[in-house]
Amino acid sequence: MPRILKLDHVGITVADLETATDFFLGLGLEVAGRHDGLEGEFLDTVCGLHNAHTRIVMLNVPGTEQQIELSSFIRPGHGPGQPEAMATEVGLRSLAFVVDDLPALVDQLRSAGYGLVGGIGEYEGVWRMAYVRGPEGIIVALAQRLD
Repeated sequence: MPRILKLDHVGITVADLETATDFFLGLGLEVAGRHDGLEGEFLDTVCGLHNAHTRIVMLNVPGTEQQIELSSFIRPGHGPGQPEAMATEVGLRSLAFVVDDLPALVDQLRSAGYGLVGGIGEYEGVWRMAYVRGPEGIIVALAQRLD
């Protein structure tokens, strides 16, 4: 029986590739690669589109094989998305990262113009967690282990 071997990456489509890239770099991710003009039969076949053209930035979580793919389509144009979506909306709602100093990172993101969705919560004295709304409504969950 066929099986999954590992999670390779999470893909996020954005309108402003540079702003989204800068946001994730500010969280500490690293650029693993860029493709500034992917188009052709492969992209059209995989995405189910015709005459598509996209730009892609692959980001690594330092010290891991975990990646995020940010893509921005030149053709066809992107849809509006749901930048104000809350946790109750169906679909991918957040990316979660474990961090070493949640309050400091929240302050850093606030100074860059990114605010909390709610507040900083604490779970049973073990985890401190917050949701931050990044560019284009992307929600990033940040968690700090307390014990």
